[in-house]
Amino acid sequence: MPEPTDNAAPYTTVIGLEVHVQLLTKTKLFCSCENRFGAPPNTLTCPVCLGLPGSLPVMNREAFRLAVRAATALDCTIAEFTKWDRKNYFYPDLPKGYQVSQFDLPFSEHGQLEAIDPKGAFEPRMVRILRVHLEEDAGKSMHDESAGTADSRIDLNRTGTPLLEIVSEPDLRSPAEARCWLGELRLLLVYLGVSDCNMQEGSLRVDANVNLHIPKADGSLAKTPIVEIKNMNSFRSVERALTYEVVRQYEEWQATGKELGSAPKQTRGWDDAAGITRGQRHKEESSDYRYFPEPDLVPVTLTVDEIAAIREGMPESPRALRKRLEETWKIPAYDADVLVGQGRALVEYFETLARLVDDGKVASNWMQQDVLRTLNEQGIAIDAFPVAAAGLADVIGRVKKGDFDTSRGREIFAEMIASGRSAEEVVAAMGIAAVGDDELMALCRELVEANPKIVADVQSGKQQAAGGLIGQAKKKNPNVNPGQVRGLCLKIIGELPAP
Repeated sequence: MPEPTDNAAPYTTVIGLEVHVQLLTKTKLFCSCENRFGAPPNTLTCPVCLGLPGSLPVMNREAFRLAVRAATALDCTIAEFTKWDRKNYFYPDLPKGYQVSQFDLPFSEHGQLEAIDPKGAFEPRMVRILRVHLEEDAGKSMHDESAGTADSRIDLNRTGTPLLEIVSEPDLRSPAEARCWLGELRLLLVYLGVSDCNMQEGSLRVDANVNLHIPKADGSLAKTPIVEIKNMNSFRSVERALTYEVVRQYEEWQATGKELGSAPKQTRGWDDAAGITRGQRHKEESSDYRYFPEPDLVPVTLTVDEIAAIREGMPESPRALRKRLEETWKIPAYDADVLVGQGRALVEYFETLARLVDDGKVASNWMQQDVLRTLNEQGIAIDAFPVAAAGLADVIGRVKKGDFDTSRGREIFAEMIASGRSAEEVVAAMGIAAVGDDELMALCRELVEANPKIVADVQSGKQQAAGGLIGQAKKKNPNVNPGQVRGLCLKIIGELPAP
């Protein structure tokens, strides 16, 4: 199904997101089992997270601290009193038959986070956050149909993992906005150190709620039934699923005329391979979960001073960091977004480099064209990068002085990465030596005298013809700076009498 362009779409898309984020704690939310991904199935469990009779939960204080830290960064109001509730439903991977969550008194609510596209495809949109609450995760169901018969197994290692649920208001208006907002949320949580947000490992999961507001001929507004989309394992999948679902809903409304209230809310799963959503079940309402206060856990209280201390200890947010990089180092918004998107350690490397070379834009160019490319090729983080910022600054400084051109500088930098040697050592090993002014002038005069056709072309206004002299100069002396050769040759030709 092709998606109508935003300008041509005969409806308004309304999107709200529910994001579940596993917190970076050593142990689970209500027991001392290790909170770790990748262990053999059902090896990280105990009577508490399995819900065995007689077992009693004890709250993980670090999980609550990380949760409050995240909610504070999202500009939420933090409650001084919050309690736990039992959310009752029956899935094979929920051994207790209920989930300890929060219902009417979440620990935070009413926040906001802006959706920004660094490429400017849409205007920034502030998205309100309804609530952020803490709950325990369920287990994981694994289905294998490769043998022709359904084989389902349950891994309960994830059961009881501390899970932060972030619920947005339906303020997003396009799949692209949803993708950008999720990217900003993920980046913020990683910067805060509250989660690694690895979607492949399930530490960040997204459910998207979407419907359409369609103007009718009589001036009223038709609202399609809300659909919740699940099973999306990447932000790209979220965007693709929403793009498909928007058009599917519009076509269904044209065919059936069903509106919100005349049909129940539906849950649909995203089939990434087929590129479609598939109906799964009707969505439960809050009454279906039969919430009631958790009798085995006491409420949690926070003082005003404790909340203030958490707020004062907040690190610089990605949004604030981008703005500071733009203003301090005079780099474009796109450059700042790329650098900040790679993490705080890489930003620190960049800022050290920018200070040493006293040029933010040059530092940014080298970071994006050389450092990031190498990190991606080698699959390493900046912490493992073999060349310190001071070493790269040495190369850039030599280029700026004219010891060699940028192309040769990149060759030297590549050898520094491969060998671990300093710029000075690589320059010596490669036999690179600065060409003196007199030597360079003599070479340029020789080239001008030996190439009368190029000289004539330049004198006739074809300055690009001077490029032929640069190639010849590099053959005679690989150490010459092409920019200097070009400039000197054009100067010499300019002093010759007109033809």
